[in-house]
This record gives sequence, C-alpha cells and structure tokens, in this order.
Amino acid sequence: MSWVREEVSSPVLDRKLELQDLALASDGAGGWSKSWTTLGAIWAAVRARSGREIEQGAQGRSRVSHRILVRAAPPGSAARPRADQRFKDGGRVFLIRAVTEADARGRYLLCWADEEAVR
Repeated sequence: MSWVREEVSSPVLDRKLELQDLALASDGAGGWSKSWTTLGAIWAAVRARSGREIEQGAQGRSRVSHRILVRAAPPGSAARPRADQRFKDGGRVFLIRAVTEADARGRYLLCWADEEAVR
C-alpha cells in the first residue's frame, strides 16, 4: 500500500466536505423520521477507487467507492468521522462505510465511502 504512505506523507486536502450525522425523530405514529444534521466542514482528499452498476427495481444505480483522507480528530470528538455518518459535497453524498487511521502517528484518517447515483 505504498500509494497510501505517499499520499499521507504530503496530503493535499483540497475538497471542503460537510460531515453529517443521521438524526432520528419520532413521527408520532410509532415510526421514525430521518434527517441529516451538519456537524461541520472538513477538508479532505477524495480519490475514486472503483465503480459498478446496480439494478434496483426499475431503476439502475451506479455506485462508486472512494477513499477519503482527512485530518484526524480525537476519538469521541464530533469532528471525527464515523461509519454511520456521511460526507456531502454540494449534491454529492458519500456514505461512510469504515474509518481507520491512515498513518502510524495518527495524524490522518482514511474513510472508505460509497457514492450512489440514480441513472
């Protein structure tokens, strides 16, 4: 994984993403209403990894997997991405699937995320 080491040694965090958390609220009828709350802005390096087409009912979708590198924040901090959150960039949404430290010193985090689009 030399490409990760090279990227982490001198990263270019050139994309401003919104970190969002899922908020659930009771709908009063025994169900839940979902909405996303913006926690703040994070600068990142976004790299596409792979893509594929998904058939879902009558609609097709494309799913692209991304590696998103961000500065680390302490565990428990609202600025530290988690696997149940998402990044938003305008109309683009990246669902975070996993987060790991990208370097031995813990300066950066590597987020594995999926972006889906209806075609």
